Amino acid sequence: MERMTGSVPLRAASWRWWVCGLLLFASAINYMDRQTLSNAAVRISQEFHLNQEEYGNLELAFGWAFAAGSILFGVIADRISVRWLYPAVLILWSLMGFATGLVQTYTGLLFCRTLLGLFEAGHWPCGLKTTQRLLAPKDRTMGNSVLQSGTSIGAIVTPLLMSMMLSSEPGSWRLPFQVIGGVGIAWVVFWLVLFRDTDLTIDPPSAIQTQIDARPDGGFWGVVFTRRFFVLLVIVVLINTCWQLLRAWLPKFLQEGRGYNESEALYFNAAYYVATDIGCLGAGAFTLWLHRRNVRPWFAVSGLPLLCAPGGFDNGGGRSAQGLALAGSSAAGGHGHVGPVPLLLCT
Repeated sequence: MERMTGSVPLRAASWRWWVCGLLLFASAINYMDRQTLSNAAVRISQEFHLNQEEYGNLELAFGWAFAAGSILFGVIADRISVRWLYPAVLILWSLMGFATGLVQTYTGLLFCRTLLGLFEAGHWPCGLKTTQRLLAPKDRTMGNSVLQSGTSIGAIVTPLLMSMMLSSEPGSWRLPFQVIGGVGIAWVVFWLVLFRDTDLTIDPPSAIQTQIDARPDGGFWGVVFTRRFFVLLVIVVLINTCWQLLRAWLPKFLQEGRGYNESEALYFNAAYYVATDIGCLGAGAFTLWLHRRNVRPWFAVSGLPLLCAPGGFDNGGGRSAQGLALAGSSAAGGHGHVGPVPLLLCT
């Protein structure tokens, strides 16, 4: 049932969680558009005669554009209703993903990946702003977790979909870009149908009487120039350097450096991201277990990324169960602590 506030009916609580489900799919689409390139990297490199540096420049351009877009759309999302901004950025990044499947030159490929990074960055400020506007403070952690979990789904599903769509035809790598880009356009339709103009301008009931979201003293710069922010920045930079390196290069490394065929590499990549999900849950539970016993988790957790290092020394071709277990442990140790450590810093 919808309740009334003045002349505007408030949405039912269940509707808010349906919206969170839609945010989950947006995160999945975001990561799927991002992952298509790395999963087809060998084919694309062969067709465009790219060396490793040229392929790396595609990821470099994406990364810098994403960094710039994060700041740009963070500012814009504070000034424009996300009811319109969110579908706009999703259409734009979907079009860039779709266009990637049509390019005929390396310059065109570089252009599309740069703009993809720029527009994909708008997903996070829009998604977080949506949960902030729709959910009471006590529900936002769960809402943001649902939002974030879509990235894992997208990362697992993408190589599986590509294994079904890729064929022996040299240009078959183009189809996944176009299909995933089309899915993004369909998402926009659901978003526009689901929302009214007033839905993102009304505070959730319990937020009206709370001061949890009050700005800290000193405003933006008062947050930036704090010890906690600096520590969080260092942790996030180090973690994401490792994460993005594996995201961009793992499929190519498996095929060109460890002798996998394309199908094996795609299935391995999907299994790798399943392992990262297990690692996130396991390391999160371990960190909270230590925290509740007043044990600082820093030494225990900081040693986990070392498990990533042995992955580069697996000379067995990666075809054995031992090789897969090694990758799984590396994923669990290296990336499982992404979430809990920053959360502990902020509490």
